[in-house]
Amino acid sequence: MKNLPNDVTTQELLRQIALLKQERQAVILAHNYQPPEIQDLADFTGDSLELSRIAAKTPAKVIVFCGVQFMGETAAILSPDKTVLLPVLEAGCTLADYATAERLREMKAKNPNAVVVTYVNSSAEVKAETDICCTSANAVEIVKSIDRNRPILFVPDYNLGHYAAKMAQREIILWDGCCPTHALLSTFAVAKARKKWPEAQVIMHPECKPETLELADFVGSTSGMLRYVKMQPAGTSFIVGTEVGLLHRLQKENPEKVFHVASDYLICPMMKMTTLKDVKDSLEKMQHVVKIEASVRLRAKAAVDAMLEYAGAAAKKA
Repeated sequence: MKNLPNDVTTQELLRQIALLKQERQAVILAHNYQPPEIQDLADFTGDSLELSRIAAKTPAKVIVFCGVQFMGETAAILSPDKTVLLPVLEAGCTLADYATAERLREMKAKNPNAVVVTYVNSSAEVKAETDICCTSANAVEIVKSIDRNRPILFVPDYNLGHYAAKMAQREIILWDGCCPTHALLSTFAVAKARKKWPEAQVIMHPECKPETLELADFVGSTSGMLRYVKMQPAGTSFIVGTEVGLLHRLQKENPEKVFHVASDYLICPMMKMTTLKDVKDSLEKMQHVVKIEASVRLRAKAAVDAMLEYAGAAAKKA
């Protein structure tokens, strides 16, 4: 663990965090890609949609969001009455950086009738220019729900947009952006992994490239992968095509199954920045408060609310 004094043990850090959490009336959220010790520490671990819902509903006064900047922003968008802390200020998202509000406004001007569907992996300013947000868990269904007489502009992930367009059988205007970690998963790496573990099922995140997704036995969000794996019989093995952090939760929840990462390159450096000391310092100093301009927050909230309302309605129908 980086920058820890020799006399400060992990157990002491955990004790301090527990006391500070109680004192601050805080809840700790961790994305599925966070380091194992952060996932184990968190009150809730999940994907973007799950954590967005929890952030909106929690009675806690302080939300410590162990993730990257856009996740902290989403929590702040939904919870203006709470203090949202990002333990590591520098933890950004390259995918989110592909889209800017200025460029999106230019694209909207060129496509004035288009419905803008924006992946939650985006900045608050970009969400503010959006009609409805989506996650990898609900992108296909949200695209399907849009009036077929309206064109769709999908921002900022080309690969997820391509997958949603294919599954929904819709023509979509795709943004030229990607998650560099998922984009590193090549067809060669998957073929190599299949050769090494021929009995394993290949499960993959839709942020992977289209040609790589063709090789998967199952494609889904992190929450979708967790559900799928639970349904498979004991002893099943899996080659996992997403950020390596998910394997920790998969193994914890399915000790009778075997998991292999599809490529050693599936590591997001931004997601791995958070340490226990960062969490402790964040609570102790109440540092790295996520702040969003009110006018931006309200417009972004409308797009996120549209997503959450759609997800809620879909859950009732299920």
